[in-house]
Amino acid sequence: MDELTIKYNELTAEEFIFLWEAVWGDGPSLEQTELAMKHTLFRVSIYDKDKIIAMARMIGDIGLNYYIKDVVVKPEYQKKGIGKMLINELMKYIGKNGVKNTNIFVELCAMPDKISFYEQFGFDANEAQRLKIMYHVD
Repeated sequence: MDELTIKYNELTAEEFIFLWEAVWGDGPSLEQTELAMKHTLFRVSIYDKDKIIAMARMIGDIGLNYYIKDVVVKPEYQKKGIGKMLINELMKYIGKNGVKNTNIFVELCAMPDKISFYEQFGFDANEAQRLKIMYHVD
């Protein structure tokens, strides 16, 4: 793990699916993922030598809202500070691209066992409930 490399906006759809499946199981289709990569504001990926081990994405409108998506670290690399590296890179992106002298809403969704990880960066829960639907497109 001595040769970690951080790359910006180079995460491919294939790498995304590989990491998704390494952590969460069956991934999205290649077509969906290619569209997602194309329309993501910012992608950060981390490599150990030449193999991908972690990723995160930022989506949003650039003005008022940023949303952190798909923070994934391969299980064997977890608890080594790599997740912190990802979040720090995402926050640096907001700092460089957000409207100066304004407050910007940064949001994410976390599983209960990951909440304490995000709290160390200043994230906290509110009373809103996340609603979702998996809408099937024919």
